[in-house]
Amino acid sequence: MNKKVKKKMDALRTRIQKLQQQIAGAKRQEDEPGELARLEGELAAARRELDELKGS
Repeated sequence: MNKKVKKKMDALRTRIQKLQQQIAGAKRQEDEPGELARLEGELAAARRELDELKGS
C-alpha cells in the first residue's frame, strides 16, 4: 500500500467519524427534512470506498 492510498484511507476514516457525529445530531434535531437520509447516503458511500481501498 503506497502513501497516497494510506492518506486517502485516513481521510475517509476521518470523514466517516464526522458523518457519524452529524447523523447523531440530525437525529436529535430534525429541522431539515431529508438531511438524515443525505448524511446516511454519504456515510454509506464513504464506507464503500474505504472497503474498496482495503481490498486493493
